[in-house]
Amino acid sequence: MTNFNDILKNSFLNEYMFGTLSVVDISLSLLTAFMTGSFIYLVYKFTYRGVLYSPSFNATLLIMTMITSLVIMTISTNVVLSLGMVGALSIVRFRTAIKDPMDIVFMFWSIAMGIASGAGLYFLSFFGAFSIGVVIAVLSRKKHTDKVYLLVIHYTEGAHEAVKRELDKLEYTLKSKIVRHQTIELTAEIRLKIDNTSFMKTLGDIEGVKDVSLVQYNGDYAV
Repeated sequence: MTNFNDILKNSFLNEYMFGTLSVVDISLSLLTAFMTGSFIYLVYKFTYRGVLYSPSFNATLLIMTMITSLVIMTISTNVVLSLGMVGALSIVRFRTAIKDPMDIVFMFWSIAMGIASGAGLYFLSFFGAFSIGVVIAVLSRKKHTDKVYLLVIHYTEGAHEAVKRELDKLEYTLKSKIVRHQTIELTAEIRLKIDNTSFMKTLGDIEGVKDVSLVQYNGDYAV
């Protein structure tokens, strides 16, 4: 005799267990994912302000959008498969270090566009991609009034006072000071509002100064 639980179970299985996607739906979802992923690709390429641009990482953003869309379409047709997919993905751990916080933003952006495309929310995909792209483009055009550099000086102990007097004329923060056999290596962080590096010649002309180096610095990399 069929009870209420059997009816509920059978109804649930018949309606939600197996679904179908037409070729048109699959094509639209993948095409939307490709278009929004390509838009993300272009935004990343033209707004990147880091030191080392990675074409492979940028291509990964496009591919990640399409793969996410495919995953969403797959689990939307089968409830059991979707539950299994959640369990499988929960044990995945990514070990690649992301040094630029903006790279994480682009990764989540790609995943979000893939989810929206796979779910068939095409308008949301295009509108969301355009809106976030505009925000990133506006923020990337914001110009900073000053730039941060690392100033590295090698000099003898006798030149210490003269070097210190010149450094006091700059806005600097001492980062490190190493003494090796009467030779001092001093590293200072300085901020310049304009590309005026005439102070380097002044430091280099001090008797006892061996060399002066200046490298741009953004907190993670020096170039």
